[in-house]
Amino acid sequence: MQIEEKYASDKDFTIELTGSLDERTSHILRDAAAAVPESIENLTLDFRNVNMLTSSGLREILICAKRFTGGKSLRVINANSIVMNIFEMTRFNDMISISGLEEEQQEEQQQTEQVYISFKDFLRQHINYHSGKVFLKSEHDAYTWDDIEKASQIIAGDLEAMGVRSGTHVGICGANSINWILTFYAVQKLEAAAMLMNPAQTPEETGKVCAIGDITHLCYGESTAMKDEASFLSRVKAVSGSKVERCYSFRNGIDFKKRFNEYGALQGKFEQPVHPDSPAVVIFTSGSTGNPKDVILSAYNLFNAAAVQTDVQRMTESDKTLIIVPLYHIFGLICCFLPCAIMDAVLFVPYDIRTATIIRVMKSERCTILHSVPTMIIAEINSADFSPEAFSSIRCTILAGAGASPSQLETFREKLPNDHFIIAYGLSEMAPVSVTEYDDSFKHIAGTVGRKIKNINIKILNRETQAECAAGESGEILVQGFNLMAGYYNVPLDQQDIDEQGWIHTGDMGYIDEEGYLVLSGRYKDIIIRGGENIMPAEVEAAVSKLPEVRDVKVFGIPSDFYGEEAAACIVLKDGASFNESAARNKLLDLLAKYKIPSHFLVFEDFPVLGSGKIDRAALKAEAVKRLSLSRYNL
Repeated sequence: MQIEEKYASDKDFTIELTGSLDERTSHILRDAAAAVPESIENLTLDFRNVNMLTSSGLREILICAKRFTGGKSLRVINANSIVMNIFEMTRFNDMISISGLEEEQQEEQQQTEQVYISFKDFLRQHINYHSGKVFLKSEHDAYTWDDIEKASQIIAGDLEAMGVRSGTHVGICGANSINWILTFYAVQKLEAAAMLMNPAQTPEETGKVCAIGDITHLCYGESTAMKDEASFLSRVKAVSGSKVERCYSFRNGIDFKKRFNEYGALQGKFEQPVHPDSPAVVIFTSGSTGNPKDVILSAYNLFNAAAVQTDVQRMTESDKTLIIVPLYHIFGLICCFLPCAIMDAVLFVPYDIRTATIIRVMKSERCTILHSVPTMIIAEINSADFSPEAFSSIRCTILAGAGASPSQLETFREKLPNDHFIIAYGLSEMAPVSVTEYDDSFKHIAGTVGRKIKNINIKILNRETQAECAAGESGEILVQGFNLMAGYYNVPLDQQDIDEQGWIHTGDMGYIDEEGYLVLSGRYKDIIIRGGENIMPAEVEAAVSKLPEVRDVKVFGIPSDFYGEEAAACIVLKDGASFNESAARNKLLDLLAKYKIPSHFLVFEDFPVLGSGKIDRAALKAEAVKRLSLSRYNL
């Protein structure tokens, strides 16, 4: 990447870029934009000689646009057809003024040689070197890399016939299955955007996500809400704003191996090169507190994040991962699916994730890796069918998506003594951020979310002063690095969470301790303000979890006519335990200031969960409000 700077006038400035704006060169644009004089009001980026734009480049343009707001403006001119397609695919052209080259100028543009590895090239590489190796297994089937190539090619042919092209937004909505992964590879072969969707949502929720993501083709598998297939799809299409034109089934009853005779006619198709850092995957944030946002990621983002995980897990080709976290979530992608693919280990996909199914598979398959959220581990070890022997082969479990209390971790280690528990922290927008080490102490596993991974940056910011916090001082966690998203799809510039220096503001509170470990202390939006006193739910949860009868706890702010807001603790008790509120309050006086002790304790049999396995905090809070007869507050 080369840059030439030109003054057009005292208020106008042009930067001409040459080459590929990608993960290796994007810093050049950042430095050039930072050096633009403050007096400049209008910045133009001339893309006449830019032959490739990747996710990292998109992110840099977003950062640049953030610098030129508030009376200033940024525009991009002379984008060729390849680059323009990327702008339109991600709807960056709705946030920023972008214009393309004239048709005759387009013909003069040359595309540079592709580097690194795209999903398509990754599959091709495995066909060349590991074609007969089994990668995907279920209780009833197994797929080698050669099988995956044939099946995904057939699905790609089907989708192409339905109108899927480069840049098409294709929803993939279904529970984990071999067919889900085959469909994912097929979408990548067509250079379409794989929009990964939660299959636990209602038809109306699914249609809303399709509208938000401008999804025109919906690939669907098993769904808890799909009682009647035709009715489900009809309701999805009927949602206001839905653009779904065609639907494609990859449900479990479909055996693509029966169509392998069709492969010969398709062999050699879909060979056009794809840059590894081109936008390829969109993950939707959970949306439990509002509309989900569409996180734009590339193969470069995801493969490099997964490569970090192969080291964290000490994975080898002899490992077998049982995947019980959803593939549509960043956790399932970068901790399970892609690390196994990189290391040529086996990925075992159960028919469902019922506790009985997981225990049965563990007994028969002797899996070595089982990543999870705490609620699922609790369900397994509390099951009447649980036996330590069935889980004795497990050597590594990453716990992410929700915090585990110290008492829960002690129980996990007691029931699964051969397992190395690892705590990870990350976002849909950027994961991982930090992880504990394979052999870390209980102190680090129970009290931190690990050290930052290599080649990323973490900053703790004081929101009031905007100054960087010292070690041990709590503030907002800001992160940036190679695995950071390009931005959100179709979200206005002022709602993009990446700032003008390239940091994403997580909304999480935490600090870095003297050993370099990151400690979470809550979320800014969750702070409870009781009569002017700030209460951090995470601190209260940590104290309540030390009560011997408590298995799990979540703390919320509940409206109060006197204090404005008070703390309410929703708790799940250990089997056979009873709860004495007066005794609990007395014990908590040794752990918390009196004003921090919850005003209300509500006992639940279990907490509601999202499809990702995380606790559905919005639903849980709504139920707490209902029980306390506070529905008049309309939370």
